[in-house]
Amino acid sequence: MSFFIRKLGVDLGTANTLVYVPGKGIVLNEPSVVAVNLADNRVVAVGTEAKDMVGKTPDTITAYKPMKDGVIADYRITEAMLRYYIGKALGKFNIFKPDVMVSVPAGITSTERRAVIEATMKAGARNAYVVKEPILAAIGAGIPIYEAKGHMVVDIGGGTTDVAVISLGGIVASTSVKHAGNKIDQAIADYIKRSFNLAIGDKTAEDVKMSIGSAVPVEDELSFIIKGRDFLTGLPRSVEVKTNEIAQAIDGELREMVKAIKTVFQDTPPELSADIIERGIIMTGGSSILRNLPELIYRRTGVRAYLAEDALYCVAKGTGVALNHLETYKKSIIAKR
Repeated sequence: MSFFIRKLGVDLGTANTLVYVPGKGIVLNEPSVVAVNLADNRVVAVGTEAKDMVGKTPDTITAYKPMKDGVIADYRITEAMLRYYIGKALGKFNIFKPDVMVSVPAGITSTERRAVIEATMKAGARNAYVVKEPILAAIGAGIPIYEAKGHMVVDIGGGTTDVAVISLGGIVASTSVKHAGNKIDQAIADYIKRSFNLAIGDKTAEDVKMSIGSAVPVEDELSFIIKGRDFLTGLPRSVEVKTNEIAQAIDGELREMVKAIKTVFQDTPPELSADIIERGIIMTGGSSILRNLPELIYRRTGVRAYLAEDALYCVAKGTGVALNHLETYKKSIIAKR
C-alpha cells in the first residue's frame, strides 16, 4: 500500500459526513455543519468545531447545515465543506488528486446528482462517482447484492429514510421520505414545548432521543432531566421526562417511516417479497439505532427487521468496498472524469 491516498469514499449526510479510506477505514466522522462569517462571507469553521457553535453564535457568524433532507441546499458551502473534509482526510503531503465516491439518497433527481458531482470535482477530486445510498448501505452491511434474491435495506439517517429492495445489483423498488433523525428530534422538542412550556435546542432533543428514546412503549422506563428556557417567564427551568412519553411523542414520525416500508413492499414483485420475508429487513444508518425500532417494524409489517453490524458506518464502508471493486459495481455507479 503506497503512502499516498488515491481513493476516498464520502458519506455526505444531512447530519454527519463520514470519510472512508480503503485500507484504513473511517478516518473522519464530523457533523455536516459550516460556520460562516456574514461580514465577508468567509468560512470560519467546519464540522465538530462548527457544530459546537450552533445556537451559540454572535450575529456576525451563522452556523449553516448545507445539506437539507439529504441533498445539497447550499452549493457553495457544501463545496467548501467537501474541500475541507477531503483535505483533512488526505493530509497535507498528499500530492495526488483522489478518486472520490459520494453517497446520494435514492430519491435524488439528476440535477441534484450533478450538483454533487460538480461540488466534488471542484473540491479537488480527480474523478467523482456517485452511488445511491441503499446500494452502498447494502454493500457495507455485507449483503451479496448481485444474487438473484431480494434484499430490503432501510437506511435511516438524519435527513432521509431510504427504503430499497435490491436484487441483481440494482434497485427494484425504492422510496425516500424526509422523515428521519432530525424530524424525530423536532417532534421531541415540540412535545416538550407543548407539554411543559419549555424551549429546548436541537442538541438537547437529540440527547433525549439517544438517552431514553424508544420506538415502542417499555415496561422499565428510563428518565431524563431536561434543562431549557421557560416560555412564560423566560427563565431557565428543568423538567423530568420518561421513555414512554418520548415514544408517544415520536410515534407520528415513526409511522411515516413504516409507511415508506409498506409502500416499497407494494411495489415489490411477489418473488422478491418472499425472499424478504425469509431474510428479514436490514436496517442501517445512524437513526436506526433508536431503541426497539426493529421491534416496531416487525409489529407493523409482520416482517422481521435486523440492525446491521456497525449500522452507523454501513454507507461509508460501502463506498470503500465499491471503490476497491469499481469494475464489479459499475452498473450502479454514475461517474464524472
